[in-house]
Amino acid sequence: MSEFALNVEARKDVGKGASRRLRHADLVPGIIYGGEEAPVQITLDGKAVRKVLEAEAFYSSIVTLSVEGKAQQAILKDIQRHPAKGHAMHMDFLRVDATHEVTTTVPLHFINEETSVGVKAGGAVAHNLNEVEVRCLPADLPEFIEVDMAAVELGASLHLSDLVVPAGVTLVKLAHGEEHDLPVVSIAAARGGEEAEEAEGEE
Repeated sequence: MSEFALNVEARKDVGKGASRRLRHADLVPGIIYGGEEAPVQITLDGKAVRKVLEAEAFYSSIVTLSVEGKAQQAILKDIQRHPAKGHAMHMDFLRVDATHEVTTTVPLHFINEETSVGVKAGGAVAHNLNEVEVRCLPADLPEFIEVDMAAVELGASLHLSDLVVPAGVTLVKLAHGEEHDLPVVSIAAARGGEEAEEAEGEE
């Protein structure tokens, strides 16, 4: 698991006006909450935030936040972005404890798509999910879950129950029962191929 660390400052000046002033100074307002401690309003350096947000692993990793010299372990729970420019406008961090499970989302990495049995047979890949919600101890949190498409045949699908997850990791949806075993990815006949077959049949 990648390690990310950010130096942040506690702030007392809150409200829309205060947040606007911070952003003009290339600072990002945020909050740390959860655990037995009270929520803390924080300020993050804009340049440092832009750098870590470029790393996919940041969104599903434990982050060390140094608040006035005190290190706290947390995960990113929410990020508000500018609707047009896309930069971070506010960040929410949830404190984590090594002995307590966390619930968060991790991305799916699809491999062997182009060489899969179904694609070689002329099929097209359709992704139903690009991330999944997991529950685990902080130390077991994966950066991503790999989905191997090599053996997926034309007309077949992979569901949540088909995913290979690391030890200690639970897929939240599956914990709610078999009816929540959602499709993750499928390979269907390409529409052009179907139309060509129909045309040949009519002839």
